[in-house]
Amino acid sequence: MTNKIKACLTGFFLAMLTGAVAAQELPRSGSIKWHTGWRLAGETLDVAEGHVQGHGSVVGTSFNDSGSGPLHLGPAECVYTFYSNGEKVTDKGYCAFGDADGDRIFTDWTGNGKDGTSGVNVIVGGTGKYEGITGKGPWFNSGGTGKNGGWKTFQRLDYRLP
Repeated sequence: MTNKIKACLTGFFLAMLTGAVAAQELPRSGSIKWHTGWRLAGETLDVAEGHVQGHGSVVGTSFNDSGSGPLHLGPAECVYTFYSNGEKVTDKGYCAFGDADGDRIFTDWTGNGKDGTSGVNVIVGGTGKYEGITGKGPWFNSGGTGKNGGWKTFQRLDYRLP
């Protein structure tokens, strides 16, 4: 058997296994802890002396902290805005966090603080196994942006399903 065929078969069986793991029943309430690696792209505007505004988007991949389960190996896509007066940063945005099987949780998030690196996600909807989900939880960024706009965020959602 050629290496190419072996690689294809291995990929097929891993995809089947990942789908079976991702489709597991989600408890009706609990906490999801995960981290996301992002690439940030945005624009910053100096609107007056000491006043800065900006907007942009971040895209990345999420990993459940336990190594499997909700929001593991799924896409993460967010848009954001911010304002800073030199003393305080206020952030606002919306995110869509997914699973390997395509189900999504949508959040409306806020952040504040001198460095704008922490805040709260509030769940506003979901698809698939997350349909009807509600809840909220904290997020915080670890370190600053990387050399090419890289960023890592740690998050937790305390949720309830209908």
